Amino acid sequence: MTRLLPVPVSLATSVALAMPGAYARPTPKSPHEAKAVAAANRAATIGPAAQGFVNAAQVYAFAGGMIYHVITAPEQVTDISLQPGETLIAVASGDTVRWVIGDTTSGSGAEKRTHVLVKPFSAGLATNLVITTDRRSYHLSLTSVARTAMMALSWTYPQDDLLALKRAPAAVEAAAPIAAGIEVEQLHFNYAVSGDKPSWRPLRAFDDGRQTFVEFPASLAVGEAPPLFLVDAKGDAQLVNYRVRGRFYVVDRLFDVAELRLGTRKQQVVRITRTADGEPKRRGA
Repeated sequence: MTRLLPVPVSLATSVALAMPGAYARPTPKSPHEAKAVAAANRAATIGPAAQGFVNAAQVYAFAGGMIYHVITAPEQVTDISLQPGETLIAVASGDTVRWVIGDTTSGSGAEKRTHVLVKPFSAGLATNLVITTDRRSYHLSLTSVARTAMMALSWTYPQDDLLALKRAPAAVEAAAPIAAGIEVEQLHFNYAVSGDKPSWRPLRAFDDGRQTFVEFPASLAVGEAPPLFLVDAKGDAQLVNYRVRGRFYVVDRLFDVAELRLGTRKQQVVRITRTADGEPKRRGA
């Protein structure tokens, strides 16, 4: 079912319309301004093209600020399809008297899709349409002809595709198992964990001769993660770069002594010490 959009008329507008001469249409300060606006609108308008149709639907590449031309006809409904998962906020048109404008949805869940439906009452009409959603704003130019309306139109979203492409390698890396490319015989587990016993205290630490891995209990995911400091031979501590992979810290180097510290007034400290033959390795050794 389509819904006619109400035409909002303020009290001030009603009074002005009721008093001849009380309201004057503002005009541009110079003809150059009107020409500049018209030229900008023409340059920003994209019309239907044969190569842009997929079956009977025209597919535009979305770009912010562009105006998409939609050709309609009386007694025919044109379906404007938004991106799956996109939520409609508002639809506004310059002429809601001579156009029927409504909306509906198809699908469900993540594939639920909003459709804005437009139909003119007669040929020879022209107006604009603005659709706002939770993701973007669409600007459309509507014209009506006697026959041959566009049945449907939708968009592709190059910017979204580019973001997804950039995120893909990071997602693959994050999903990769921590032991990918590591051989068991290369692992060294000669690390001792000492100090306080908070809920996030590491279960173990090990290295593969190149990187050091600190394994935490599953509770790390529901609490605050402690930063990792390297401790030098003088006892001075400095932050070290590391990556969080699930419940592992991955440090791209080997170390002799490191500490995990969390808190300010009552700090919890857990020390990780690399040992030799079961004995703590001396600093600087």
